[in-house]
Amino acid sequence: MFRSRSKDEKAPTEKVTADLSKQPRDPEAPKGRPTPKRSEAQGQRRRAQSGAPADRKEAARRQREARRADLAKQREALAGGDERYLPPRDKGPVRRFVRDYIDSRFCIAEFFLPLAVVILVLSMIKVAQLQNISLLLWLGVIVMIVIDSIGVSFRLKKQLKERFPNESMRGAVAYGLMRSLQMRRLRLPKPQVKRGERP
Repeated sequence: MFRSRSKDEKAPTEKVTADLSKQPRDPEAPKGRPTPKRSEAQGQRRRAQSGAPADRKEAARRQREARRADLAKQREALAGGDERYLPPRDKGPVRRFVRDYIDSRFCIAEFFLPLAVVILVLSMIKVAQLQNISLLLWLGVIVMIVIDSIGVSFRLKKQLKERFPNESMRGAVAYGLMRSLQMRRLRLPKPQVKRGERP
């Protein structure tokens, strides 16, 4: 029972192990190496998933490149109106409707910058009458912008309630008023509707 095996009995077992190494391993069979600790295994998995670089400089360089790529996509989206890459402030059907509503009409506020330049030039001329006219123009332009903005905000709120009764309107009217202050050709995202066209 406890006798040693002969050389003839040992030889076939060596052949069998050699043949087994060529065959695919059974998942339930022992793997022939020690199981790594959980912390080591998790660290290896994280490195494999993220492809994390070994040093900080490489990590910072990759972050900069990723940020540049994201900004380039956002710029293209702002120029073309692609919803997928727009910044969070411009995303969603409510914001799109607000942009189209503002872009489809004339707003006095969008002419504020050119009028401000003209008024500023008039106020610099050392003629008392021209300076008085420029002051009255300032007052008139500001009053017209305020009245127009109040009208736009009431009409925009009404349209939003009709079209998007279940959506959040938070900040939508302010977003539209800020857009109305910009000149049409400088607006981002670029206008997608013509003037007078209903959104």
